[in-house]
Amino acid sequence: MSDIAAACEWVAAAQRIVVLTGAGISTESGIPDFRGPRGVWTRNPAAEAQSTLQNYLADPQVRRAAWQARLESPAWSAQPNAGHLALVALERRGKLHALVTQNVDELHRIAGNSADRIIEVHGTMRRVMCWSCGRRTPMEEALARVRAGEPDPACSDCGGILKSDTISFGQALVPEVIERALAAAAEADLLLAVGTTLQVYPVAGAVPLAKEAGARIVIVNDQPTAFDDIADAVLGGPIGELLPRLCAA
Repeated sequence: MSDIAAACEWVAAAQRIVVLTGAGISTESGIPDFRGPRGVWTRNPAAEAQSTLQNYLADPQVRRAAWQARLESPAWSAQPNAGHLALVALERRGKLHALVTQNVDELHRIAGNSADRIIEVHGTMRRVMCWSCGRRTPMEEALARVRAGEPDPACSDCGGILKSDTISFGQALVPEVIERALAAAAEADLLLAVGTTLQVYPVAGAVPLAKEAGARIVIVNDQPTAFDDIADAVLGGPIGELLPRLCAA
């Protein structure tokens, strides 16, 4: 039996599937990843500084460049692809226990997965937060101010620095969110890792955690991952083609 056929049987038999998604599921929607051959940081190494908290807070020029990059992000016009929609179908079958995502584009929500199933471990780019007072508002409100001529808009409440409500390099993860993600992985009878090289911790630790708890591991990615050796199946190819096959009724 082929890996894809076996994985389809495992999905059909599973009752508590936890899906872990990374940037690879959104590239087919036109959102580039970061470190891939055509990634954001590969093509523009200076862009990585915008994602480092210390640089962002200390340097107004970095913030101004970051705001311009946010304005031009392809994520604003991106639509869920067949991979995202397949995970909605999986939830409708009553099999999706949790959807843990490293992505900040909210395409899983837009596709139709329930908010209470989604665990966004790196936050969301569709919201902005004040580093001083913690106020959170829709990103579009801040982008409108940038379009109107403010190169580095400050918090309208306290004057503090505004940033995307995402986890930057050097910024602490939210412990409760990570705990929820890892707890879900430990409860899975099948963990499906999609579009992630499984190199970013602590969320990558969900894979061996699920394995140790007795879950089958299925990896869908077009590049090798850190846990291919413990997976029950490794499927390479377009996510938008593979996930519908795995998740179909």
